[in-house]
Amino acid sequence: MKRALACMMVGAQVLCACTALVPAPTVERQYVGRFSVVAMMGGKTDSGSGRFTFTIEGPGAVLDLASPLGSTLARIEVDPRGARLTAPTDSGQREVRGASAEALTYEVLGWPLPVAGFRDWIEGRPVPSRPSTQLRTDGDDAFEQDGWTISVLERFEGNSTAPRRLLFERAETREPAPAISLRLVLDEPPFVRQGAGT
Repeated sequence: MKRALACMMVGAQVLCACTALVPAPTVERQYVGRFSVVAMMGGKTDSGSGRFTFTIEGPGAVLDLASPLGSTLARIEVDPRGARLTAPTDSGQREVRGASAEALTYEVLGWPLPVAGFRDWIEGRPVPSRPSTQLRTDGDDAFEQDGWTISVLERFEGNSTAPRRLLFERAETREPAPAISLRLVLDEPPFVRQGAGT
């Protein structure tokens, strides 16, 4: 009897150990839609538009940009270690790495994108760990953070209150970096998938 009980206890311990080794689930969110950007500096204006897919998985995120015809413009990846941007060129693929996705997009695309803030801003809320200023008192319609003004222009109707149209704006800075007006229009509320972690 004691031997059987001991075997059961050992089996339970092994089962618990195996359970502890199972990776914690991660939540993946994906946003798909259209973007348009206008960059202004020194009286000159540049603009662009196309499609975007923004995917969040765990602490990392990937922003894919494509032209209106579907050709790849750039892929920007961010995680706690930094940022990487890849973009097609006439001679192949260009890859740059750095601490800031905003700096990389300015270097390669000519306009900075605040990718590090996207995971919260695209939900119409500031990044919790950084200072922000609410611009209106009747909800989360607009706020300022990291030098950007984020405005929720429209939300999806029905059960989802997710933002449908957003405007990200930043004034010209002394670096110098251009003034930016970035508009996002989501096709539908974000797709959420629960999966196993790695």
